[in-house]
Amino acid sequence: MEPKNKLESVHLVGIRHQKESSEEAWESFFELESLVYTAGAKVMGTSFQEIKKQEPSTFLGSGKVKEIAETLKNNPVDTVIVDTELSPRQSKNLEETWECKVIDRPGLILDIFAQHAKSREGKLQVELAQYLYLMPRMVGRWGHFGKLGGGIGTRGPGETQLEVDRRRARERINRIRQALKEVEKSRKIHRHKREGVPLPTVAMVGYTNAGKSSLLNALTDAGVLAEDKLFATLDPKVKRLKLPSGREILLSDTVGFIRRLPHSLVEAFKATFEEIRAADLILHVMDGANPRLRQQKEVVEKVLEELGLSNKPRLEVFNKVDLLNPSARDQEGLWISARQGIGLEKLLQALEEKLNENMKLYKVQLPFEKSGEISWIYRVGDVQSRKDREDGIHLKVYLSAMNEAKLRNQSSIKVKSL
Repeated sequence: MEPKNKLESVHLVGIRHQKESSEEAWESFFELESLVYTAGAKVMGTSFQEIKKQEPSTFLGSGKVKEIAETLKNNPVDTVIVDTELSPRQSKNLEETWECKVIDRPGLILDIFAQHAKSREGKLQVELAQYLYLMPRMVGRWGHFGKLGGGIGTRGPGETQLEVDRRRARERINRIRQALKEVEKSRKIHRHKREGVPLPTVAMVGYTNAGKSSLLNALTDAGVLAEDKLFATLDPKVKRLKLPSGREILLSDTVGFIRRLPHSLVEAFKATFEEIRAADLILHVMDGANPRLRQQKEVVEKVLEELGLSNKPRLEVFNKVDLLNPSARDQEGLWISARQGIGLEKLLQALEEKLNENMKLYKVQLPFEKSGEISWIYRVGDVQSRKDREDGIHLKVYLSAMNEAKLRNQSSIKVKSL
């Protein structure tokens, strides 16, 4: 009798593509190992192949397929995971040859997302991504009926079941998309409410497991789950944060990025990515102790480019400095430790300075009966000086164009650009 909590056993197949360096291929492979750990499985064996030309039927060369089949005969596992995206036909053929479940990299990432989705929105987004991924693979699973050429004996439950499954999947996809539209409407309402009390918004992005949730916790006491696992956070959190000047901002944590992020996930998580699009500033959090820092940074930059966010103001910060010797820092920049609280004051100061780049200095004069606006100005602006005179309160303050317009629209308040 097997133990209840028996871990799924996995054999990994690493791939080096034709235009890929050996270093890049091994980095992807080691990351795949981390993904398997995050999925709650254990690696029992590994194989590796350099692909010069992929086989249409199996992706891997016939010799490698046979070699892995022999390995699995002597060391059987529950699942083989291949570090690439397989076509439905390739997955089906490999499963038949190896006599076990075969998962590709996108399938593994989707499985991890499914495990970690907690909110209704997160679950809907992951379910949509899974359906978009599985739809063509349903054809692959039932495609063997097509080989029989149709006609008598082939119009049975297999073909019918495929059509039923596909129709149900399409119906479910439409329902999920409609539900996500409602979620996005709600999100927009919340954003409009936030704009009614206009605080600058900073969206944290970064490679998965870079420490974004730990940083959000350290800065805001948000209590967001912070685990040393890939994709521990799927549901975006938005919290208030006070800067050194006393000015407040909104700080949001978003889903981590990863190389070869499945396209179905990018489509499904559109609403989440809107939080980044709506932000005034992107805070790119990097794992400074990771030997693959440069490659991870490039992946994040590529995803931001695909989302059309390359030109949005950005501040970079290197996390986990406590895991490095000072001599190991090979880049200039902000170095912090969210866990140890190192460098957080410098980070807050840098955030303030970066946000001020998008603001202009104004001279504001308010009558005393408008003194209730003062706390709002301190919250949304960066006040440089204040003088109380007989004719009212005189401020020099950095304001965004939107907040300056709000003040200028009040007839009793005088605003002058400096």
